[in-house]
Amino acid sequence: MKYENEAQQIIENVGGKKNIVSLVHCATRLRFTLKDNKRAKKDALNAMPEVISVVISGGQYQVVVGSAVADYYAAIVEIAGLKGKKVSESTEEKGSLLERVFAVVSGGFSPLIPAMAGAGMLKALLTVLTNFDLMSDASSTYAILSAAGNSVFYFLPIFLGITLAIKLGANPYVGGAIGAALLEPSFTALIEEKSVSFLQIPVTPIDYASTVFPIFVAMAIYAVLHKFLSRIVWKDVQLFVVPMISLILMVPLTAIIFGPFGTAIGDGVSQAVMWLIDKNRLIAGIVLGGGMPFMVVFGLHWGFTPITLQNLADLGGDPIEGAAVAAVFAEIGIAIGMFLKAKKHSKERALAGPCAITGLLAGVTEPIVYGIIMNHKSLIPIVAVAGGIGGGICGAFGVTCNAYVFHNIFAMPVYTPFIGYIIGVGTSLVLGIFLTYFIGMKTVDKENDKVSEEIKTDESFIYAPIQGKVVPQEEIPDPVFASGTMGFTVAIEPEEGQVCAPFHGIVETLFPTKHAIGLVSDDGKKKLLIHIGMNTVELDGKYFKSYVQPGDMVEKGQRMVEFDMEKIKEEGYPLITPICVVNSEEFEELAVVQQDHVDKGQPFIKAE
Repeated sequence: MKYENEAQQIIENVGGKKNIVSLVHCATRLRFTLKDNKRAKKDALNAMPEVISVVISGGQYQVVVGSAVADYYAAIVEIAGLKGKKVSESTEEKGSLLERVFAVVSGGFSPLIPAMAGAGMLKALLTVLTNFDLMSDASSTYAILSAAGNSVFYFLPIFLGITLAIKLGANPYVGGAIGAALLEPSFTALIEEKSVSFLQIPVTPIDYASTVFPIFVAMAIYAVLHKFLSRIVWKDVQLFVVPMISLILMVPLTAIIFGPFGTAIGDGVSQAVMWLIDKNRLIAGIVLGGGMPFMVVFGLHWGFTPITLQNLADLGGDPIEGAAVAAVFAEIGIAIGMFLKAKKHSKERALAGPCAITGLLAGVTEPIVYGIIMNHKSLIPIVAVAGGIGGGICGAFGVTCNAYVFHNIFAMPVYTPFIGYIIGVGTSLVLGIFLTYFIGMKTVDKENDKVSEEIKTDESFIYAPIQGKVVPQEEIPDPVFASGTMGFTVAIEPEEGQVCAPFHGIVETLFPTKHAIGLVSDDGKKKLLIHIGMNTVELDGKYFKSYVQPGDMVEKGQRMVEFDMEKIKEEGYPLITPICVVNSEEFEELAVVQQDHVDKGQPFIKAE
């Protein structure tokens, strides 16, 4: 365990496990509530090389350990057995229901994006090798590499069970086990059985490989069940009783209700689309091209597969895939547009390039949907418009897909009429690129264009993230910040409740309470901590709203956090905001260049 020895020493020096009532942490401090502060050994704590300072304030015994505070916190919670006493992070998702749904979807898929993108690129490589007769798809080499490319998609219920359980605050391995049960051979063997039941309740076994909807519903309910059981089950037997009950309940419920429910919705949608195709191919194409990405998000697109296969057998061509192909090229267009517009070396550019290639060569667009579109809400209407218009064109021409293929550039010969296909997917591709480049991507505010090129490109400055009165380090009403133990520090008393990026860089940390944010410049030279207000961690995120997440690239002047100044003041918390250069020792000169008042975006700290 990381920092195990140090954590053990801290526990002993605050009076031992039994002296700890609760523990939370903020950006730099372990905030203990102790039964008896006199039992803590302040001198011994201060003597530890890992401890920057000890502060007793607001009824809390605060041990300042710097940017590694989260690691110390995790180790202390584990060693002292503090789980369940009080947590420092709120897992509650704020915002509207739709925003929370998108947050869960994005949070579930985001950790899987590297694996999905890598697997997609491998599938693209295999497609090229087989199409140019450089490898036989009947060879054992192809089978092994194909297994590597298909694995993350085939076992998606398992991976999502893990990531969604983490996102929702449940046991990730039990979540993965619930997903794995749907793919276990004993269960999959039931698919061929005519009559299947569970305790006399009829069950419709379904092939859940690559599905999404059932595991999403299952994890949402499992998270609630896990938290309920953790409260009522005796702690000494929780280790096996909670997972056992969770598996006993969730696997049958998923097989009996969630899976068939999702399948029924998918079947209903596909049948409605076929009815619409018979009535009006243009409108059906718009619906398919514009709506298919959203059906993919919840796995409802699988409902089209039986009808597609039946159409291929009976008619020799399928109009559903003939129109839905436009959605794929709209998604590829979005990836290309992002690649062209995104800043060099940015996370978006690094992801968009491989995703576009994967889509073009392999027809695998899940990384685009989950890694790009779902993480950038401005792209959601673009994929609907671009896909809908292209799909409408394909529908109007009566385009059909005459083989069951992935929609990639090598599959072009299977679509007829070819001219209608080219016009439809070409329109979607161009619209995706154009709308993403000019509308979807965030651009630098026009007001920043008025700033001189010298200032904009001078990397020796840290620019003011907040507008307000400048407060010298020694006047900050907190001994840790005032003493400079966190590094070179200056504060701003805000005049408006907004924090913007002080340079081009990456969000290194953002506390769930949103009161503190850590940044590193894109050249890696400047590391900054912005701490909004004094002791505002105690608000637990109330009155704060973030617009970025850890790992996000930010441009100078980009809005990162907003906070309600009046309500925070009403709660009794000072808003003086320390700005700490946490790697001060790496600079020869650090100086404040605005002494009394600073406007947001002005050069603020000279760092050379």
